[in-house]
Amino acid sequence: MSADPLFIAAAAVKNKAHAPFSGFKVGAAVQASDGIIYTGCNVECASYGLTICAERVAVCKAISEGSRKFARIAVYAETEELTPPCGACRQLLWELCGDIEVYLLNHKKQMVCYKLGDLIPLAFEAKTMGKSIGGGSTGNRPAIK
Repeated sequence: MSADPLFIAAAAVKNKAHAPFSGFKVGAAVQASDGIIYTGCNVECASYGLTICAERVAVCKAISEGSRKFARIAVYAETEELTPPCGACRQLLWELCGDIEVYLLNHKKQMVCYKLGDLIPLAFEAKTMGKSIGGGSTGNRPAIK
């Protein structure tokens, strides 16, 4: 893994995850456009539907601290295969962060980078509802035919 502070932060925060049921610990770090890095880890509940993913925790922390523009996010898990964000995380990332770079990392020092738009084609967003509110999505999606 690179010495990139974003990647180091994502790997380190994984150790703070609360995953007593699955044992599946994930760390995420999102970098705001001003360079500040916010971290998050997954937090499980016995009622799995209330579990919060690492990516959403990181972005919500950033938003709660006043950040509104983001450059990239790293997701780290100690898995054999790289672990992409779930659908709910992709949606939240699209709406709040736009077409940012998404780095997937694991303990085997594997890494791949995607643009978020490649991970969530035809995303549902404000303009889908005829709204033009602020937010991260770039609005450069092709029209649905």
